[in-house]
Amino acid sequence: MADTQTTETETEKQPRSVRVVLLALMITMMLAMLDNMIVGTAMPTIVGELGGLEHLSWVVTSYTLATAASTPIWGKIGDMYGRKGAFMSSIVIFLIGSALSGMAQNMGELIGFRAVQGLGAGGLMVGVMAIIGDLIPPRERGKYQGMMAGVMALAMIGGPLVGGTITDNWGWRWSFYINLPLGVVSLSLISAVLHLPKKRSQSRIDYLGATLLTVGITSIVLVTTWGGTEYAWTSARIMELIGIGVASLIGFVFWQTRAAEPIVPLHIFRSRNFTLMSLIGFITGFVMFGATLFLPLYQQSVQGASATNSGLLLLPMLGAMLVTSMVAGRVTTNSGRYYVFPVVGSVLMVIGLYLLSTMDTGTSRLTSGVFMAVVGLGMGCLMQITMLVAQNSVEMKDMGVASSSTTLFRTLGSSFGVAIMGALFNNRVQDVMSERAGALGSKVTERSAQLDAASLAKLPAAAREAYQHAVSAGTHSAFLLGAVVAVGALAAAVFVKEVPLKGAGPQKPDAPAGAAAPQPPVVEAV
Repeated sequence: MADTQTTETETEKQPRSVRVVLLALMITMMLAMLDNMIVGTAMPTIVGELGGLEHLSWVVTSYTLATAASTPIWGKIGDMYGRKGAFMSSIVIFLIGSALSGMAQNMGELIGFRAVQGLGAGGLMVGVMAIIGDLIPPRERGKYQGMMAGVMALAMIGGPLVGGTITDNWGWRWSFYINLPLGVVSLSLISAVLHLPKKRSQSRIDYLGATLLTVGITSIVLVTTWGGTEYAWTSARIMELIGIGVASLIGFVFWQTRAAEPIVPLHIFRSRNFTLMSLIGFITGFVMFGATLFLPLYQQSVQGASATNSGLLLLPMLGAMLVTSMVAGRVTTNSGRYYVFPVVGSVLMVIGLYLLSTMDTGTSRLTSGVFMAVVGLGMGCLMQITMLVAQNSVEMKDMGVASSSTTLFRTLGSSFGVAIMGALFNNRVQDVMSERAGALGSKVTERSAQLDAASLAKLPAAAREAYQHAVSAGTHSAFLLGAVVAVGALAAAVFVKEVPLKGAGPQKPDAPAGAAAPQPPVVEAV
């Protein structure tokens, strides 16, 4: 009788425990998404104090490389040795990197400490998604999509504002120190409330696979970062990186078929839905980060908007994304059906990007806001559904690698999107400036096709008008490319097979820890 009462008491506590864990996960998710946006705002001040302008891009690149390379490894460590320990370790490494970055005395130290921070960041988003996958059955997971979309929207809108406020009032070092109190709160809540089954794997980490994957991802990210900026696309350095990247990834795939405990088990790609969701996630990342890069630039350069509130310029897109994500999550939870969302989301994304490509120097803010809202509606249907379906397509034992692989594809998509759309934008801006302003136009944009507000204000009226037309032409080309790429997401979405979402249900006492049946939120104390 006592045991029965204890079980009933634990069951009553579970919903509150899960809510507290979700609060900690959302704080951690905020850390992962806010960091680059806050730091980006502080970069001019950082360069002014530390110097090293020629190494500026590496402050972002080192973080991005470390994040992308460590993402699949964190997912696998969580599957093998336990989700809670891996997640808390990634938070600790991220906080150590944040503290060291805030104490950096020169640009070299900052770049190195940002890489440490990136190593931890690789496990943050993966940990959040995988733990949600462990705690909440897929059928119920849609309820929390709105929360995750809300955190994402808040980070994108508030990041530049928070970064500017912190830098102006407290100094740039607090752009990194601000992570510490938030991280400590998250760690404390997770340590006290999150309880998951213990895992002890006798297998060793696949170090060769991890090395090959790291080299391959690093080469890809460097190609997309350096190509067309630091080096010409046809330069020997870029060709070498492409060769190294391709060879490493081919070697990685070959080795994964033979490794005892592969970093990315290739059998998960036998699931048609998982493969399609990875492709859709890649394309969504490609489009989304390209849009968030060029929309504020267009509105500041062409429509005369203030750069101070650049995050607010994306409000129509992010607001629509938040609302749609909440609706999609609620419908998915109530009905268990989701096929319509990838299809409708892809259609809206294609239409919205095409509409954005029609903007010119005469487009009003209201019109561009409507176009952005269409894109946001499409993204809202796709952002969380891709992770939900991907996780529903694998066994519980592969939840970590499924989450990390989906996150990795989205990250790589964003790298390709920023690089390819950026190269197209820059070339188009320079061509139009040469056509409209001659030698002066070429001189204005010879260093960068993206002028800040101060540089734009100093231009003669004729050159400023030429630049506005050039930016309109550049965004036209970039968004038209995005629309074409988004057609690939629509083609993939059409072939998604609607597999019933696993619902909540009691697990049999003798069921193994990795069984497909969902586990209760609180299984055993760690």
